[in-house]
Amino acid sequence: MYKKIMVPVDLAHADKLALALDTAANLSKIYHAPITYVGVTSSAPGPLGHNPAEYDKKLADFIAAQAKAHGIETHGKTIVSHDPAVDLDNALIKAVDETGSDLVVMATHIPNVADHFWPSNGGRLATHTKASVFLVRG
Repeated sequence: MYKKIMVPVDLAHADKLALALDTAANLSKIYHAPITYVGVTSSAPGPLGHNPAEYDKKLADFIAAQAKAHGIETHGKTIVSHDPAVDLDNALIKAVDETGSDLVVMATHIPNVADHFWPSNGGRLATHTKASVFLVRG
């Protein structure tokens, strides 16, 4: 049913992604679909790296750990953005197209009042890509 799965990851909050990561890995096994983990970073120094190359290394280590833990085929994509907080939705939309993903599995949060004014990242992906979007509340 699904041929390629994309999982957006925020390495700063990787400890809160376990349920979404496990869900994606299980779907990968069921459908024999590789997972592309996508991370969005800034070119400015930050807690996850002094530059995009350092961030990319951390993402690669994360991906290798997922492949080993779950026994699945994995790939990675680092997207460098001027302002990840502002550009996140557009970067992820572009990544869906570039990776050819037909399913996006991503963590979400319990909706609150702000969600009535600003759409969720998952909602934007669902309305602006051809991929199915599986939101995992963790």
